[in-house]
Parts: sequence; structure tokens; C-alpha cells
Amino acid sequence: MTLRSAAWMRFGAAVLAGVVAAFGQAPYDLPLVLLAALAAVLLIYRAAATPRQAAALGWGFGFGYFLHGWSWLVSPFMVDPERYAWMAPFAVAGLTGGLALYWALAFYVSRRLSAQVWPLIFVLPAAEMLRGYLFTGFPWGMFSQSLVNHWPGQGLALVGPYGMTLAFVALAVAMVQRARGPLLRQGAVWGARVLGVAALTVPFGGRDAPVTDHMIRMVQPNAAQKDKWDPVKIPEFFDRQLALTAAPPAQGDAAPDLILWSETAIAWPLDLAHGALTYISEAAAGTPVVLGVQRRDDMAYYNSAVLLGPDAEVVQTYDKHHLVPFGEYIPFGDLLGRIGLRGMAAQFGSGFSSGPGADLMDLGPLGQALPLICYEAVFARDVNAAPARPAFLMQLTNDAWFGKGQGPLQHLAQARMRAIEQGLPMARVANTGVSAMIDPWGRITKSLALNEAGFLDAHLPAPRPATPYSRWGEWPFLFITLAGFALVILRRRRNLKFDQRGRQS
Repeated sequence: MTLRSAAWMRFGAAVLAGVVAAFGQAPYDLPLVLLAALAAVLLIYRAAATPRQAAALGWGFGFGYFLHGWSWLVSPFMVDPERYAWMAPFAVAGLTGGLALYWALAFYVSRRLSAQVWPLIFVLPAAEMLRGYLFTGFPWGMFSQSLVNHWPGQGLALVGPYGMTLAFVALAVAMVQRARGPLLRQGAVWGARVLGVAALTVPFGGRDAPVTDHMIRMVQPNAAQKDKWDPVKIPEFFDRQLALTAAPPAQGDAAPDLILWSETAIAWPLDLAHGALTYISEAAAGTPVVLGVQRRDDMAYYNSAVLLGPDAEVVQTYDKHHLVPFGEYIPFGDLLGRIGLRGMAAQFGSGFSSGPGADLMDLGPLGQALPLICYEAVFARDVNAAPARPAFLMQLTNDAWFGKGQGPLQHLAQARMRAIEQGLPMARVANTGVSAMIDPWGRITKSLALNEAGFLDAHLPAPRPATPYSRWGEWPFLFITLAGFALVILRRRRNLKFDQRGRQS
């Protein structure tokens, strides 16, 4: 076998390891498989002779992982397949291949710093942080996302998603680390292996979270994306939501204190929706309603959530501020508008404009809630950006874009991560699932499944005390990462000195 063919075989194995690793994420939820696949690619990484070969392995692993884990990205193009289906392979391959460059960079830098595997403990999570921040970020599918069902997932409350990704990579490195040296060191390596594997097999249980006296109703109309804006079906979906809003509670349940409708729950922009708001208010019979709606301000459009009072008045408005690139706006469109290319600028009606930032919605006796519209629940930093600690999190989403399995379930897993990180409950209402009440430990207390129309009445769980992550954010992770980089650089300098002395002697 030639050196080139051996390199190609390693690359193919890295891609395959990435495909297998995606079984760690929903709907499979097998973090042990993800750990094994990551450990396998670390073993392959050892054989990389140059940083360029290491980068190829990192890219291949990332490409396989994202291609399998994000196959739901095809779904938006299937809403109108005659027009857009041809674009799906190019968009999916382009996005997954582009984001795999972050892992290629991590493997390249790590091999430049050291021939050993352990520097990846710090370099790979740092690359994941870049993926979560650069170009507005896309932190979907981090290793820590696979932990929400198991005890290690509770570490999100301590060090957040990047800190737990670092811990996961450290465990994978421990799995492949040669247990050499004193017995104490060998015992530490084997202990880490046994404890880590054992922790990933134990689902998180514990006592039920205490609940408040407040009841929240979540209305799920189950409108398929291809039908949602059909003029013939718009009245059907609207009437369905009115009926679900007005429905009596189940026997033994109290009347709701708050009713939630999903993202873009009505087809009319806010300035033309007075009649619809009146019907909603009447159906709610005096109960406050929070619903998703599109809002116009001159030529700018906003993806918004409004609090509707008992007399159909709009009490408060929240405008989504973290928008989906290409889905809700064209990147750099406003800049292009300044030089005359107004067709791509949000302020001239092309896509949505961004709101001013995270804000709280005052819900009276229920306290203040932090509204999150769809994609915003993917970003831990958006939740940490709240101007004050809310009583609960409130997500309005339209997961019909994400297909019927993998995408909505992964989005739900990220909502659960935000609840754990903050120690706050979350009321999550979706157009077509999964609507759920989530407790401060990330457990689902009650839910409505995908592709099911109905309403969900659930008691709002009580919040936990403020978590370390809610207080300190990413600072502990950054401190550990910078300390790790310093250690790697010091070790590299020491090794270089030893090499120079050896040559001189």
C-alpha cells in the first residue's frame, strides 16, 4: 500500500467516524456512540504525519458528522420542491463542508503545536466556540448537546455548552491515551475512562421539580409549512387555534393564566390584524395571550412576539434580534443597500430587520419572561444577554421548516440545554411540535408530539437559584482554554529546547 492510498483510507475512515458520531444526537440520543466515534478519529489522527494531513482528517470527520446530523437541512427546500429541490444538495454540502473547516482548523493547529493528541482537549472546543460566534454563529449539534438526557448534561449549569464540550473531548482523549508511567497515573486514566462511560449510560432522573400555581396553555395548530400561507387554508388554521384557545381545561386542571401561540401564528401583519386580535382576545376570555406575528415599521419587517391584553390591545412587543442568515435576511444586505443595491437590504423590505436585543416581557403574576423566537434558543449567549434574571424562558417557534423528525427533536434538545444552563423552566410552543413544558433541569414535564394538533396545559415549574453559568457565562471556559493553550505552548518550547540540546551533543 502506498503512502497516498493509506492517507486516503484514513480520510475515508474519518468521514465514516463522523457519520457514526451523529448517532449521538437526536433522534438517536446515543452519546456513547459519539464518544466511541470521536475516540476512533483521535486514533486515526495519531497517524497524520503533517498538519495538512491532520486538517484533512478533521475536515472529513466534521463533514461526515454534519452531513448525517444535519440531513434535516433538506426539508426547507422540499416545501416548494418544484422550485427549490435542485438547490438542496448544493446548500447542504456547502454548509456542512464549510462548517467542517472549523474542525479542520482545530486539527491543523493542534498538530502544529504538538504531535500528541491531548492538545485537542483545548483546541477543538475553541474551534467550536468560533463556530458559535463567527458570522453570527451556528452552534447546532455541539457534543454537549448529546448529553441532555444523562447526568453529565447537568454540567451545563456549571460551565455551559463549550465547557461541557471540552469535558467530552477530554474524555475521548482519555479513552485513547496510553496508560503509562507510575501506577497512580495509569489509575487516573482508567478511572476517567470507567467513570465517563458509566456516566453516559445513566439517564438523569431525580425528584420532580416543584411547580408554581400558574398554568400555561400552549396552542399547537399543526400547520404544514407548505400549507401555512395558503390563502385557502389560512382561515382553517386560524379557526383551529381559536377553538384550542377557547377549549375548557381537562378535568381537574385549573384555567390557564397565560396562553401561548407559536411563531408567526397568524398570517396578517400586526398593523392589519386588529380583527384577528379581537377574535383571539374573545377566545381567550380575558386571559393574556403571547403570539408570534410579523410586524411592519415603514419598509422594515420584524419577526415579533406580542403580548395581547384582555381587550385585544397590544401591551408589549418583542422583535427577534438573532436572525437566520439567508433564511430571514441576506448577510451584508444593509451594507449593499447603502451603495444602491436595495433589493437585498432589510430596511427596504428584503427579509426581516433585527430587533434591538434580548428583552423581558412582563406577565404580571407569572413574573417576567424572556421571549425567544425559534432560532434564538440555539444560542446560550442570547439567553445570558437578558437584562435581568427572568422567572422563566418562553420559546415561540415554527419547527415545520425542520421536517418531521431529526430537526425538530434537535431543536428541542437545544431548548432543554438553555433551561439547564440557566436553572429556569421553559414554556415552548411550536406550530407543529414539539410543544413542551421543560423544568429547570431540562426534563420535559409535559409535551405535545410532532404532527399533532392540540393544546397543552401545564403547570409552570419553579426556577432554581441562579446557576454558575448564568452568572459567569463563558469566562470559566475561556480561562481553562487559555490555560490549556499556555500549557501546550510551554511544553512545545521545552521539547524544542531538548531537541536542540540533543543535536548539539
